[in-house]
Amino acid sequence: MTRDHDLKRLIRARMSATGQNYTAARAALMAERATDPSALVSAPAAPRAAADAVDAEPAIDPVRARAEHERLLRPFWREGRITSIPARRRARFALLLELLARFAPGEEYSEAEIGEILGVLHPDIAFWRRELVDYALLERDASGARYRVAARVPNRTGTMAQEVTDWERIWLPRFLGGETRG
Repeated sequence: MTRDHDLKRLIRARMSATGQNYTAARAALMAERATDPSALVSAPAAPRAAADAVDAEPAIDPVRARAEHERLLRPFWREGRITSIPARRRARFALLLELLARFAPGEEYSEAEIGEILGVLHPDIAFWRRELVDYALLERDASGARYRVAARVPNRTGTMAQEVTDWERIWLPRFLGGETRG
């Protein structure tokens, strides 16, 4: 029996409430769970609310999360450089966290400064800059000329919520808060 034995019931309840198809309703529920594990407990018509509260997401083990992060990096990261671009987005996102650690929260960077930092790590500077912006780890100003590290942890939905690792949940808030530098 799966841990989410009533997941289908929750998905179908969402389908009837929102008019979404099964896949969209499931993705939305999974995104809610990734960003707020208590969201599934308060789903409509949950007869097992007390039991669901017990089944809530367990606390994240930082040692295990870091080991998983390093496992994702290992094939693509050698001697502080990116050796190849991963096809799988989860591994690519792990690399993005390593790239983000090279920037200081609160500081602004020009495109040239971003290029200098990323160029040491991989020759495809534009690709990695776009990825950092697309994942909302770097923010661009209105003119598009200046960049800065996001002020808060981005809200992940859909596919991006599935790519979030436990290491991001632990490290990113601390990094953005200035507690750690990599």
